[in-house]
Amino acid sequence: MNVPFLNLKDAYIELKDELDAAYQRVMESGWYILGREVEVFEAEFAAFCGVRHCIGVGNGLEALHLILRAMNIGPGDEVIVPSNTYIATWLAVSYAGAVPVPVEPDERTYNIDPGRIKAAITLRTKAIIAVHLYGQPADMDPVNVIAWKHGLSVIEDAAQAHGARYRGKRTGSLGHAAGFSFYPAKNLGAAGDAGAVTTDDDKLAERVKLLRNYGSGVKYQNTCKGFNSRLDELQAAVLQVKLKALDEWNVRRRGLAKSYIEGLCDTGLTLPNAPEWLEPSLHLFVVSHAERDELQQHLEKEGVGTMIHYPVPPHMQEAYRDLGIRKGSLPISEQMAGKVLSLPMGPHLSDEQLLKTISVAREFFNKK
Repeated sequence: MNVPFLNLKDAYIELKDELDAAYQRVMESGWYILGREVEVFEAEFAAFCGVRHCIGVGNGLEALHLILRAMNIGPGDEVIVPSNTYIATWLAVSYAGAVPVPVEPDERTYNIDPGRIKAAITLRTKAIIAVHLYGQPADMDPVNVIAWKHGLSVIEDAAQAHGARYRGKRTGSLGHAAGFSFYPAKNLGAAGDAGAVTTDDDKLAERVKLLRNYGSGVKYQNTCKGFNSRLDELQAAVLQVKLKALDEWNVRRRGLAKSYIEGLCDTGLTLPNAPEWLEPSLHLFVVSHAERDELQQHLEKEGVGTMIHYPVPPHMQEAYRDLGIRKGSLPISEQMAGKVLSLPMGPHLSDEQLLKTISVAREFFNKK
């Protein structure tokens, strides 16, 4: 029995009738951009997150970019970002013309360490982007306190945290605005690229709506220099269907994570560790070990798929050579990149596949 790292087809099989009906509804409507389906999803996802506004956009990167643009953050400004994240977080800042300023993570959570943020703030700092990495919310209370003291905006990169909760509140409602990705592999995934911005700020929401549609609120009348980043009707219809299953799917993910932890707790692996006041969405189940590469090879040889999220930190990518951040300057992120390994995780991972993954991993350590 092979264990794929990710199985997207079974989500379709589970919801086939509803998804097929949604597709048929959109195709028969003859309206494919910024119509009724988008409006319905935006209202449903805003209510789900506990905010007043959801604005559907093209993808998660553009969600973050448009938030920054709507906040008038641009050239000459700095935005604090995690050093340990997917490069899209940094790219959004660069697209806005600002400079990403990295802050190292808390080694226990992989998320930005609030205790290190203050030292990175300068007169040019305008915002902090907190990433809820792997689906575990960042520690937002101290981040918000620091931001309030220094007059900064707080943006959530919630691309991996659909439905997660921090002290009882959903991600997407924990800062001034949040950017979501609905890439197909996400907990709430579309059938292609898609994204959204959530916020309680009426003016910010209106600004993002203009920016996503060429700067136009009325056809052929452009009040600002905007972009083309619109959630399409088909993706919105798909997301409506999947949103109804999201909480149940996340419960399944947390159950799988519990079984993983119980089965691997004595192997020497560093396992996910969420405090009681967090309810992670478990987008990924990430373990860490100094012999990561050997473990990955062993798992792959036995038919268990894995991935590394992420093998090269943003500051070490060729794309950010211009920042002049030398290797060794951000040692925690660099060490994590050499040790982390993502095991199979998803609501359609079977109990048999889970047990095989645990068994094969244990075999590796039992041979030591």
